[in-house]
Amino acid sequence: MAGRTIVVVGGGITGLSAALRLRDELGPQARITVVDQADRLGGKLHTRPFHGGYAEAGAETFLTGDPAAVRLAERVGLGEALRHPEPVPAALAVDGHLRPIPRGTLMGVPADPATVADLAPVTGTDRDEGHPVLAPGADVSVGELVRARLGVPVLDRLVDPLLGGVYAGRGDDLSLAATVPALAAACRTESTLTGAVRSALARRVSGGGPVFATVDGGLGRLVDAVAAASGARVRLGAPVRALARDGYAWRVSVGGEVLDADAVVLAVPARPAARLLTGVAPGAAAEVGALDYASVALVVLAVPARPAARLLTGVAPGAAAEIGALDYASVALVTLAVRGARLPELSGFLVPASEGYAVKALTIFTTKWAHLARPDGLAVLRASVGRYGDVAVLHRSDEELAGLVHAELGRLLGHPLPEPERTRVTRWGGALPQYAPGHLDRVGRARAELVDMQGIAVAGAAYDGVGVPACVRSGWAAAQRILDSVA
Repeated sequence: MAGRTIVVVGGGITGLSAALRLRDELGPQARITVVDQADRLGGKLHTRPFHGGYAEAGAETFLTGDPAAVRLAERVGLGEALRHPEPVPAALAVDGHLRPIPRGTLMGVPADPATVADLAPVTGTDRDEGHPVLAPGADVSVGELVRARLGVPVLDRLVDPLLGGVYAGRGDDLSLAATVPALAAACRTESTLTGAVRSALARRVSGGGPVFATVDGGLGRLVDAVAAASGARVRLGAPVRALARDGYAWRVSVGGEVLDADAVVLAVPARPAARLLTGVAPGAAAEVGALDYASVALVVLAVPARPAARLLTGVAPGAAAEIGALDYASVALVTLAVRGARLPELSGFLVPASEGYAVKALTIFTTKWAHLARPDGLAVLRASVGRYGDVAVLHRSDEELAGLVHAELGRLLGHPLPEPERTRVTRWGGALPQYAPGHLDRVGRARAELVDMQGIAVAGAAYDGVGVPACVRSGWAAAQRILDSVA
């Protein structure tokens, strides 16, 4: 197998992870090509200079509980460059106040309703009916389950803000099995939702270390290091026009050229993947093409902080563990630099849609990450805007969007923010997958059809979850399917 020729379509972290795994297994003789229609590698991982420093124009961090991203960083020599957030709490903006995020919840679903009663009183009936909450293999929307068992306040004030931060979606549209798999599994053995939360939390394995990590210098360093270690030939600005089968080989049309390959990894979003699969695997194409995406916006501000008194006391540093993906990449990123703001001592906060703001989350970068502290005294903030099905706010110009965010943050923080020194808007359209109920079954059917076709695999957030670790694992799994199929 050493002399195999493999084409990886998609130069994001998924495709690069697949290329590196293939290189490690096939050795230097393998001919691996990564093609991407963009003018750079990395996809939603994109570190850009900003106002004398840098700011992520995409994903900011990754979970360490899933060790895939940490292992990848160590593999490419960046283990010593990993940085972890400061132990400062996060909050919810509710009724004009920043409130502690309750402990003992799983994606906002409480194990004990009494612990959230003052923030989101339980109005549903989580009755033990003598059988598991979910039948084997069943899937429902998160919203349907939480509303019936715990009521609308828990859904609106706790669950939806967390889902909105991670997926830019709402509980009524998102699959429980795809977005909170640990809770879905527990619901198939426990007879109440709160009991399922307790069971899922008890099964968590915690090493007691930091929950999140990033790379000093930005996640773009990880992209560059993985690409270099893979030894792959890289073709940028090269959209793939078509994919065809030629006996046991594949023909990949890239611009005006055709690349012959023993195997192909499709590590692109659902719609381009479906387009390429239509002529070779129409059933898989239909399943893949059903996935929809959300477009959202992030706003980053740089301000010299005059820290207020600690607003949240007695909140464990791990209380923010469930919102680590809240800044995940698919966004329009607005970067602002302003002076003279008074900031709470928080890593950030979430804003429920029911509060009526366009802003749905804020991260205070220079409080959350010590290595990003600036010698000029500026604090860097990033707010996210945009929810699935509600894109009107994103139709504003860059200037209008930045102005709206600037004004809303002033109201949420309780005092006007100074005028920004600098503004940068980076837009990502249709980049956060919306996993409707039944998503995992659809992915299973698509992959079952592809198993019968030697030398092709699909990978990425369209199938296996958002976040850097999920994408890395998806790339590794696709590489393994290729290795198995062409052996």
